[in-house]
Amino acid sequence: MKHNKKVCIALSGGVDSCVAAALLMKQGYDCLGVHMITHDGGKHESLEAKKIADKLGLSLEILDLRGEFEKVIEYFCTEYSLARTPNPCVFCNREIKFGYLWDYAKKKNCDFFATGHYIRSLDIDGDKCLYRASDLSKDQSYVLSMIDKEVIKHILLPLGELKKQQIRQIAAELELGIEDKADSQEICFIPDNDYIARLEQERPELAKEGDIVFTDGRVLGKHSGLHRFTIGQRRGLGVAVGSPIYVVKLDLETNTVVLGEKKDLMTSSLVADGLNWLCAKPKEAFDAIVKVRYNHSGAKATVTPEDDCATIRFNEEISAITPGQVAAIYREDAHGTRLLGGGWILSSGEDR
Repeated sequence: MKHNKKVCIALSGGVDSCVAAALLMKQGYDCLGVHMITHDGGKHESLEAKKIADKLGLSLEILDLRGEFEKVIEYFCTEYSLARTPNPCVFCNREIKFGYLWDYAKKKNCDFFATGHYIRSLDIDGDKCLYRASDLSKDQSYVLSMIDKEVIKHILLPLGELKKQQIRQIAAELELGIEDKADSQEICFIPDNDYIARLEQERPELAKEGDIVFTDGRVLGKHSGLHRFTIGQRRGLGVAVGSPIYVVKLDLETNTVVLGEKKDLMTSSLVADGLNWLCAKPKEAFDAIVKVRYNHSGAKATVTPEDDCATIRFNEEISAITPGQVAAIYREDAHGTRLLGGGWILSSGEDR
């Protein structure tokens, strides 16, 4: 069946985006593939994407976005300079994939933009809404929590109802030769995954020595930069006290890494700013489910919005709430778990 609708699909060359493209083509959409070069070593990835596109019979345009990705790198480095732990995938999805690429798609007269994310897109009473994927173990709704609400009506997400095993089976049936390809684990613009080296290359001033202290004030050792640590970290601390210890605070003012026990990571609230709503902006407090990191299953909470900020109070204490990450906000309804939006975690609601 021909849809007479044109779709621009982001094609990384991985199994998910390639199968997403194949499914849309099978449904009769007129598909245009776009592949992003995000770093200096991206030529090999482009060649792989082109091979897959040729097998699918998909027209592919390769876009050199290294210049555009400077804003992602700037964000990444700036957050670390503020002793926050950034989430470049969330930032990239807002600014690049569902920002720059959607603008590019419109210039190519596309009606829709598609990706291989595991998230459901449903029409509810004439409104396009995003829901957690059917396969919760692969759900990627968290990283779409900060995209522009206006884009939602134009996106197609064909993998939302499928499981990873099904995706690999489809790839095998299509004889793409990528059904066993491992999922990417690294940051796309740091292909060797050595983010410390990249940070120190971009911001050498981050490599500043300071104290590692325990919550009771004891000095345990020295560190060579706050950017080497994140809240909740247990390994690679460079010190030991004979029992499990964790990073519980990064004090930018004193350039100090504070370590403590598991209980010191627990808190019952947080403050988020830069709130991004994918629904009508709430005017009063409401019950929700909130994820505080990508691999967090979510916890029941009360969200109190105010301007572009929100205070989130959890029903139970949460571990390792980390400034710089996103608090993704959801609510259960008859169709599943709907993504309402998100905000950047500014701080826990309590002093550590």
